[in-house]
Amino acid sequence: MSFQRMHILIPMDEEAIQNGALEVKRRLKKELFKHGVEDEVKVLETGPVGISGRGVVLIVYPDRVYYYNVTPKDTKCIVEQHILKGKVCESVENSIDGEGRKNVVDYENIGLTREQPRVVLDKCCIVNTFDIEEVIARGGYAALEKILEEKISPEQVIEEIKKSGLRGRGGAGFPTGLKWEFTRKAEGDEKFVICNADEGEPGTYKDRLILEGDPHKLLEAMIIAGYAVGAKKGYIYIRGEYQLSIDRINRAIQDAKKFSLLGENILETGLNFDIEVKKGAGAYVCGEETALIESLEGKRGQPRIKPPYPVTHGLWQKPTVVNNVETLANVPAIILNGADWYRTLGTEKSPGTKVFTVLGDVEYPGLIEVEMGTPLREIINAYGGGVKNGKKFKAALVGGAAGVFLSDKLLDVKMDFENLKEHMAVLGSGAILVMNEDVSIVEMLFSILKFFAHESCGQCSPCRIGTRQLLEIIYRIKTGEGEEGDLEKMRHIAETMRNLSLCPLGQSVIMPVASAINNFKEDFLEKINKKNNKEVLYA
Repeated sequence: MSFQRMHILIPMDEEAIQNGALEVKRRLKKELFKHGVEDEVKVLETGPVGISGRGVVLIVYPDRVYYYNVTPKDTKCIVEQHILKGKVCESVENSIDGEGRKNVVDYENIGLTREQPRVVLDKCCIVNTFDIEEVIARGGYAALEKILEEKISPEQVIEEIKKSGLRGRGGAGFPTGLKWEFTRKAEGDEKFVICNADEGEPGTYKDRLILEGDPHKLLEAMIIAGYAVGAKKGYIYIRGEYQLSIDRINRAIQDAKKFSLLGENILETGLNFDIEVKKGAGAYVCGEETALIESLEGKRGQPRIKPPYPVTHGLWQKPTVVNNVETLANVPAIILNGADWYRTLGTEKSPGTKVFTVLGDVEYPGLIEVEMGTPLREIINAYGGGVKNGKKFKAALVGGAAGVFLSDKLLDVKMDFENLKEHMAVLGSGAILVMNEDVSIVEMLFSILKFFAHESCGQCSPCRIGTRQLLEIIYRIKTGEGEEGDLEKMRHIAETMRNLSLCPLGQSVIMPVASAINNFKEDFLEKINKKNNKEVLYA
């Protein structure tokens, strides 16, 4: 039996693969074999480390040295210098540690890789996602085992989720336990659990990285949800572009069935629950739960009029729970450690953690998980590394395209449901887009409104017509043909859409429109007052 003295982790996601991670892995193994240390050093694929925009990433354990922008030719130096001689390979482009040296020794304190209170992402970049035995060894399916061994009733499971205060992480923030309870009590001979993995919000990819980094956690959570509400079938509705996530989820489903963790008579307890993956076709509106259900039924993805709600009339008019990927990923830890433990994290009214994607003009763009209530300034500076290139902070678009533009006056706002609500803002999809002093808010809003006009399903006229009118007005403004009265017109149209649209797509446009005008009016007036500017930008 060989002794493995080192591990080389390769966070493998879509970005890494596109940057050549598979070839880097192949060359690493070849170099290790050439030097006869292939049994001493284990090369593992794992989930995303969190940081993005840095190409192929390698982490060498137990040294905790972190390399980025690794190319196949770098593998020779890494093996010959680091693995064989214990010296950091300085010819590889890598980050700078706390003392300014061009190598990463202080893994847990560099930007997005710094220590985090991980509940959802606790196994990402730690376990081999393809090895179910390793997943189980690190606590996977332990919550399900606890429920079955201790004979915890469905009602007790629901009560624990309610007590934890877990709220939906997909945007709406509805209490998860209540949704499960409504479905449990709903009359119906058949019930369903749906995981909403149709992540179409621009700048948001947290669910993708959860799926790629720890797919078994999602399966375990869905089984628990099915047990709690009385469902025997679950669906993961995932956007078709997430091919790596789809592959890993399907592989996880197969492995779980082999270990009697999914399917009929789970762990010989009489519990039956199966999961099927359904691919979406790229419609942003299918992130809304009823449009998702329509699509899942084979119809055009358009929102239903509510009520009735899915908890009583969901998939094929049967009681249905629809939860976001991140929401479900919290469930196993709550069941295993208890609601009281979960409430030690976050705030009183917004317990737990939140996964954010930090993007834009920051030194370290990527994925983090922090406690609810963490100030925006801390997220940007401590985890994102601050505004890059020495520029000044101008704005942050919080919550995705359907979010709110925050100025420097709100840099200290606490990122949780309640505190953001006080400022007419939302957590939304968890995306935080940071903009420096050179960014035009008019141009940003134009991009957002162009997206909404393209993605409107056209079912209701307020959204179908309103998004097009808003796009026409913002185009006039950005090309120097606008008038100051256009700002009030935009606000009026967006408010009408909020009051009359069928789904959150049309209802939420008011947030980026109003916040951009209220907080950055000078950007609009600058464009409006430049009547001599005839430049027409690409529309």
